[in-house]
Amino acid sequence: MANRLSIIKRETRETNISLELNIDGSGQWEMNTGIRMFDHLLAQLAQHGIFDIKVSATGSDQHHLVEDVAICLGKAFGEALGEKRGIVRMANAAVPMDDALATVVVDIGGRGYTVLELPFIDNDMAGFPADLIRHFLESFAIEGRLNLHAKVLYGINDHHKAEALFKALGRALDAATRIDQRISGELPSTKDLLEE
Repeated sequence: MANRLSIIKRETRETNISLELNIDGSGQWEMNTGIRMFDHLLAQLAQHGIFDIKVSATGSDQHHLVEDVAICLGKAFGEALGEKRGIVRMANAAVPMDDALATVVVDIGGRGYTVLELPFIDNDMAGFPADLIRHFLESFAIEGRLNLHAKVLYGINDHHKAEALFKALGRALDAATRIDQRISGELPSTKDLLEE
C-alpha cells in the first residue's frame, strides 16, 4: 500500500492555509489556527482518528478561517485516498463525554452530503461560535466528497458536545479509511466506481 499522504496549500485574500495529512499516521498533531477552541477540536480529530495532521492557518476572521481549513482538510482526505481501492468506505462511531453523547456516520463514496443535528446553545466555547462547527462539517463533507451524518444526542455543555462530536468524527473516519484485506485493492462499490 502506498503512503496515503497529502499536502494542501490554499491562499486567498481572506486566509492562508497550509495543511499536511497522513491517513496512516499515529495520532500526531500540530495545530496553529490562532483559535484555541478550533485547534483543540482538530486535535481530537487527529488523536482519535489516528491521523497525523499539521495545520498552519491565518485569516481575517474566524468564519473564513474555519471554512477554509475544512476545505483543505476535505481536499487532503480525497487526495490521500486516491482511487479509494480497498477501503472499508462506511463506518460509524458514538462517543460520550461526561453529559454529552455524539454519533457520526460516514460514507466515503464520492458524494458530498451532510445531515446534522447539533443542538448547541452557545455556552462554554471560549468565544468560538457553535454554528461554525456546522459550517466546518458541511464544508469538509462537500470538499471531501463524503456523506456525513452527525448528531449530538444529548448534553448540557457545548464544549463537551463539540469534543464528543470531533472524537466521533475521527473514529468514524479512521474506521472508514482502513484497508479491508478481504477486498484486496477492489473498489467497495457495485458500480465499480467511486468518484474522486
